[in-house]
Amino acid sequence: MEQQQQWRKLNGQRIRIPITAEITNALQREHEAGHALKVCIGTDSQVKGRLVEFATVIVFVRKGKGGFMYIHNEYEHRHMPVKERMLMEVNKSVAVAYELSGVFSRFNVDLELHVDINTNPNFKSNDALKEAMGYIMGMGFAFKAKPDAFASSSCANKVVQ
Repeated sequence: MEQQQQWRKLNGQRIRIPITAEITNALQREHEAGHALKVCIGTDSQVKGRLVEFATVIVFVRKGKGGFMYIHNEYEHRHMPVKERMLMEVNKSVAVAYELSGVFSRFNVDLELHVDINTNPNFKSNDALKEAMGYIMGMGFAFKAKPDAFASSSCANKVVQ
């Protein structure tokens, strides 16, 4: 069952149809324009006291011709340890990827999941790396972590308030 989430474009324009329909329309337009695409999904979060804001992005990369993205923000009102927050980010990305995987398959578009987890064991987020990688790869998705995870580390990071 499709989640009723409020998505928007980078320019702030709200998406008023289900995200699966919007992504289908976007892929159709891009296909007709002859663009080769790769899609990267990632989530980042920011803590403000007991409020945690999550931003999930669906980034479309036109090979050699720029790109565009869709954004969804949501909030949790509670304290969360770093590892739990990292795994919550991963879960949000996997849920979106799973919901849209049929659309991406239909258009033969490569999909990667990007996680904002540091591969350096000196960082706290690294505690969640093995679980995140296992979960994502176990679901059949390609996995990227820092420094190669631009969808979460750069794109989502820019739109998390």
